[in-house]
Amino acid sequence: MFRFALTAAVLSLTAVSVQADDVTDALSSAIEAYQDGDIKYALEELEYAKQLLKSMKTDELVLFLPEAPDGWTREVNTEMNASLTMMGGGTGAEAEYSKSGAESFKITFMADNPMVGAMSGLLGNAAVIGAKIERVGRQKFMVQDGELTGLVDSRILVKASGGDTETMLETLKMIDFKALADFGR
Repeated sequence: MFRFALTAAVLSLTAVSVQADDVTDALSSAIEAYQDGDIKYALEELEYAKQLLKSMKTDELVLFLPEAPDGWTREVNTEMNASLTMMGGGTGAEAEYSKSGAESFKITFMADNPMVGAMSGLLGNAAVIGAKIERVGRQKFMVQDGELTGLVDSRILVKASGGDTETMLETLKMIDFKALADFGR
């Protein structure tokens, strides 16, 4: 009797963990199409699974965008990744912060984009090009032409632009940079 109960418990746990989501459905469909010799459909399903995974990664990155400061509102740009595709890929998140319609600024994250790697040399030599450096905790930001630009873990660009430098710095202080460095790992 004990074996029967144990077997039933294991089977019920397995059934719960095997429940498929959209990604596993697409991957399973791709495998099935491949086995049937339908390469075109297999590729379509793989692309769909990739799109779903990128969306999940974007949703995760959006969580790092700081909430709006008191008296401000925040609107997340849901089209950010479409523009990244034209710039070599990666994952992005962006929000616009506004106050009474008169003041606004944006905070943008770009992760794992080839252009971000190219920026590391520039950010590392900010003083050479005459840019000021501000610190937000342990994170350095180059201040130039009203923009604050920092690089987290040499792969995630964080940029604040379009607003008062002090307001943007205060908003950037709300970001958990240590957790952001672990994004996507």
